[in-house]
Amino acid sequence: MAVPTLQEAIDRAESPVRLLWKANAPRWSPPVVEPEYAGWREEQTAAYETVALSDLCHHISDLFIEGPDAVRLLSDHSANSYRDFAVGQAKQSIMVTEEGYTVGDNILTRDGAEKFTMSGVPSSQAWIRYHAEAGGYDVSFSLDPDARTRGGGYPVLFRYQIQGPRALELVEQVFGGPLPKTKFFHSALVTLGGRTFRALRHGMTGQPGYEFIGEWKDGEFIKQALLEAGESFGLVQVGAWAYSTNALESGWIPMPTPGIYSAPGLRAYRESLPALSFDGLNPLRGSFFSENIQDYYTTPYELGYGRLISFDHDFLGRQGLEQSRHDVARERVTLVLYADQARRVWGADSGDLEFMETQARFRVEADDQVIGMAFDTGTLAPRGTVLSLALVDKKYATPGTEVTFVWGEHPGPGTDPDDDRGFERIKATVQASPYNEYVRTRYRAND
Repeated sequence: MAVPTLQEAIDRAESPVRLLWKANAPRWSPPVVEPEYAGWREEQTAAYETVALSDLCHHISDLFIEGPDAVRLLSDHSANSYRDFAVGQAKQSIMVTEEGYTVGDNILTRDGAEKFTMSGVPSSQAWIRYHAEAGGYDVSFSLDPDARTRGGGYPVLFRYQIQGPRALELVEQVFGGPLPKTKFFHSALVTLGGRTFRALRHGMTGQPGYEFIGEWKDGEFIKQALLEAGESFGLVQVGAWAYSTNALESGWIPMPTPGIYSAPGLRAYRESLPALSFDGLNPLRGSFFSENIQDYYTTPYELGYGRLISFDHDFLGRQGLEQSRHDVARERVTLVLYADQARRVWGADSGDLEFMETQARFRVEADDQVIGMAFDTGTLAPRGTVLSLALVDKKYATPGTEVTFVWGEHPGPGTDPDDDRGFERIKATVQASPYNEYVRTRYRAND
């Protein structure tokens, strides 16, 4: 029996929105790791005050690409430059449709002259595999999906992240000295206990840190070495709840809706995807509802990725991006919700906000109209309030502007998009994104 395709699922539902809208769908959370270890507040705080360890082994999908056409394939289908892309270096790869809408972003690491690893959400990985086959590129692929999709067994790679003000002290203790000096998003081969793996200079909260990446068989040894040495540095292991709020201060929106559902020219692509693929299952929900799927699309410029785009080569979507960069109507901002109003909505425990985190779509209002859409939203204990990453009309993007965040679950198709069902309204102040000043000004410094 033929497997139903994404296009067939859209046709049966009568629209992409009717297919994807899932009011009250459960929020995404990293699999396998515990929700909390020391408690989500302590785990969030450790990244700011001591050192935190995050287990990233299980929620990331890895696509391994190899072959003589690998560089040409990536260059032809992403907006990044591939000049001077060294072995061991990583970059945030940006892929777009012909119209310039975001397909997705992944972390792309160069493992060899003709070998690469794409890590992250599956949308970009499905896109590059389709175009490799359609274009007859001489490449091979191996996919290691996330734990939920894999359904058992072990990942190919371990991936542990260490970050916090004492992270570098801990690393020196574990390795018996400082690691080789590397630029941001570059890595060095390191050895511990006879096991060789990569140390990628990276961190999600603007604090110093590394991601250690290597073969799964060595992972438990590396993790235990970090945990044991970390006891004297105040190391806290991060659970799924605290990890899922990591991106709030760095300004990264992990899962924007891919712009693939409506263009007639992408019908063949939609027919290549199973209905039960990531792009067929990733739900839409929240207080922002529209029957038009294009209202959920984004461009890389809106998401703050303009600095990553290079027009030093021809690539799919170049013309769309050249047009959209001169007509960017929305800007990525951080909404800082009024803490007293957030407590009213989400409750309090001994004066502290309860935990909340979601990647739904929420209305942002000002002057009695919808002026934007909020994405990732969550409690951040070190900041004492709730932050939300949003795209708002440029008129309202100035830091200090007061807006309203609309909390609620719209029932979806069949109900007026403006029907708010008595949704809670919470005042918020627009601030810059990234919210963290270090991330905003020095995160990528090559020191």
